[in-house]
Amino acid sequence: MGTLPLDDRGLAYGDGLFETVLLRDAQPLLWREHMARLQRGAERLDVELPAQDTLSELCAKAPPGLAVLKLIVTRGSGGRGYRPPAVPSPRLRWQVMSFAPQPARWHEGVRVRHCQLRLGRQPALAGIKHLNRLENVLARSEWQDDAIAEGLLCDSHGQLVEATCMNLFWLRQGRLETPSLSHCGVAGTLREALLSTLDITEVEVGPEQLLDAEAVWLGNSLQGVWPLTQLDNAAGECLRRWSLDPRHRLLQDAGHALLGYPRQT
Repeated sequence: MGTLPLDDRGLAYGDGLFETVLLRDAQPLLWREHMARLQRGAERLDVELPAQDTLSELCAKAPPGLAVLKLIVTRGSGGRGYRPPAVPSPRLRWQVMSFAPQPARWHEGVRVRHCQLRLGRQPALAGIKHLNRLENVLARSEWQDDAIAEGLLCDSHGQLVEATCMNLFWLRQGRLETPSLSHCGVAGTLREALLSTLDITEVEVGPEQLLDAEAVWLGNSLQGVWPLTQLDNAAGECLRRWSLDPRHRLLQDAGHALLGYPRQT
């Protein structure tokens, strides 16, 4: 809650971190993974976090049912230009909002496209959820068709990374795979939990890998897991279609068990 002054470094430079946490009846889902990622980001940016008890208490402010807690931690104000202050005074801002997922996308699957934008490689920021998301904003502005649920992103070397706000998974030759995020991208909390639950291999591959996949999914800790039924190129031409079968429920069922969402038949 509360506004940010114009000299806040998060507002001016994206100098900060954020988390969006799914709450069910005021109980956070994947809280351990969210706090671990927030801590990794704080260490990477050298920003001090509020006490975890302070963050945990915010969950109790949620209404009954499903809600989302958004946490924003900035470095605060001060410093000269890009130079950070020697002794920063971080700011915490937060908001709790009611939330409803999109169950039709669980059951029916989604149509997805490739994006033209390429993510820049920056290992120092890879994996964390920092406030500078301009690449994602530009990628999401590439299409306005509501029939297209998401856009897939490659990095500047042509390697698959993620979707604009979800992580990417696929089943190929009987093996579950997901892009490596060692160069760029956001290590989603649902992705982290699934890596601990299932035998998923992190790989560095190009987008052509998806054309041979038996099943492809997108997932995050709010929406759950969406199976792909169609993949288009950036020009809107269909590259591949999938008919949903039991293989498409494999990773989805595991993800939804972690979030308390229903299994799909």
